[in-house]
Amino acid sequence: MSETVRLTYREALREGLATALRRDARVFLLGEDVGRYGGSYAVSRSLLTEFGEARIRDTPLSESGFTGAGIGAAMNGMRPIVEIMTVNFSLLALDQIMNNAATLRHMSGGQVSVPVVIRLTTGGGRQLAAQHSHSLEGWYAHIPGLRILAPATVEDARGMLLAALAEPDPVLIFEHAMLFAVEADVPREAEPVAIAGAAVRRPGRDVSVITYGGLLPKALEAATQLAATGVECEVIDLRSLRPLDDATIMASVARTRRVVVVDEGWRSGSLSAEIITRVVEQRFYELDAPPARVCTEEVPIPYPKHLEDAALPQVDDIVAAVRGVMG
Repeated sequence: MSETVRLTYREALREGLATALRRDARVFLLGEDVGRYGGSYAVSRSLLTEFGEARIRDTPLSESGFTGAGIGAAMNGMRPIVEIMTVNFSLLALDQIMNNAATLRHMSGGQVSVPVVIRLTTGGGRQLAAQHSHSLEGWYAHIPGLRILAPATVEDARGMLLAALAEPDPVLIFEHAMLFAVEADVPREAEPVAIAGAAVRRPGRDVSVITYGGLLPKALEAATQLAATGVECEVIDLRSLRPLDDATIMASVARTRRVVVVDEGWRSGSLSAEIITRVVEQRFYELDAPPARVCTEEVPIPYPKHLEDAALPQVDDIVAAVRGVMG
């Protein structure tokens, strides 16, 4: 049996960064407060001491500027990792991400590659109000030319970064802030993990509960509660939001014949809508009930704790949705 070590999600991210920096001299990290401060969420703490200012680069407060710098470095043979403090702030770099990183391979006829990795903290639950708390990964999953990842486990937090650095095209990794303190045992040696598919985190026969990122623990808790009442949920962790793993999703739905999608994005125009549409297109005649979804309320994320909790998907909401499709 391989040796394991217990890490938090935050420590796994840090170990992934350190491993990447040690293995490849082309890798460097840039972003706001990643160096002397150690990262807004303490992910890059101590890396400046080991790797120096040339490879752990504090940047001005200009998301468009430092994201563009990362894209330019990637075009010239480097392997930059750009850290954007919160997904809301990534909108200031949207032009660079969508009009440059995602399009340059296509617009150059394959002559230009942009192997940049962009890490973004996403999600609510920390009472940081409406400018620091949203889940916009579904927006980015709409854009051709990008690969969108959402690590929900400690092992994926470490290994997805290493795998992303081997990709020839831009990869965005959405790290849910409510996962940073989660702990798990992982193999001692940091290695890339497969990033092409979804994972069945809990097998079941009655309902497919499809989710990703920070909502995976809530989905698993809901499944545990439902199991006590005789309802067995199959919990699917999407892991990759673009491309979606249709094969795993459809195989699960074919087994359970019912589906609930749990998505921290807003309901209108959401990733959940895309998943349900694909299920209806490909498995309509195998469904025993209309698909359901649990999403964030259509409001800016509130600051007060009781209102924030009411706006975000909770375990009770998932349980109620599953009971609804069970009839």
